Amino acid sequence: MKKIMTAVTDYSIIVLGAIVYAVSVVIFTAPNNIAPGGLTGIGTVLNYLYDLPIGVIIFVFNIPLFVWGAIENGIKFLTKTIVGTASISVAIDVMGLFLTNYTGDLMLASIFGGILNGLGLGIIFYSGGSTGGTDIVSLNIHKHYPHLSTGSIILAIDAVIIIFAAIIYKSLESALYAVIAIFVSIKVIDAINYGFSRDNGKAMFIVTNKYKEITDELFMSVKRGVTLLEAQGGYKMDDKKVIMCALRPQQVHKVIKIIKSVDENAFTIVTTAGAISGNGFRKK
Repeated sequence: MKKIMTAVTDYSIIVLGAIVYAVSVVIFTAPNNIAPGGLTGIGTVLNYLYDLPIGVIIFVFNIPLFVWGAIENGIKFLTKTIVGTASISVAIDVMGLFLTNYTGDLMLASIFGGILNGLGLGIIFYSGGSTGGTDIVSLNIHKHYPHLSTGSIILAIDAVIIIFAAIIYKSLESALYAVIAIFVSIKVIDAINYGFSRDNGKAMFIVTNKYKEITDELFMSVKRGVTLLEAQGGYKMDDKKVIMCALRPQQVHKVIKIIKSVDENAFTIVTTAGAISGNGFRKK
């Protein structure tokens, strides 16, 4: 019953995030020819060219990516991704029927579009969801080329989409406003999920008797290596093992859920790692 309630809560939060994200697209970015990267950016451009529904474009373009993601990462990986993508697609097209477009100052449109975009995505990511698109592409490419960070891959894809949109709109300004929207969105996402600090990663220390089960799950689900530290309890003076793991900030919530599912009594410390270098992170 507890797992069912958790799942219902997570999916409800994903839908809420999708609605907020849709507001950013329908009111602020799409009406002002601001293509904020990703499949939403492609959908915005195709909507401008052919008057096609943005939500339908996003979902259709995601279908082959869903298949690719399932092949690379398994069906379980796609569950929340499909829900997040479908929710955004439906919300954009439905809300576009009755929401009023903002066509005033482009700077305000890019800023508030970025704020709502980041708020929606931050809510979705916080619940463990995803919106597919460039997330799947970057994850799969990183899997085969681990020296390329997922952030760098997404940035490169977004840059191509922004340049493409600028060519179609015949406007350098639209590209510049898209960059502003993306920048604001990233800041809001970081603030929601990881606080307001800017850092390279997180370090997690987990004290648990079920270190083997948690370690195996981290290897399988998060694809992160761990280090087992020998320790001794200060009260009972008993021997313990401490799991130390370096993570990307966006992986923290997923790992916490894994820990709780295996050992609710585990003692966990999450701290900021100002700089992490090595395999899977920034090279020295």
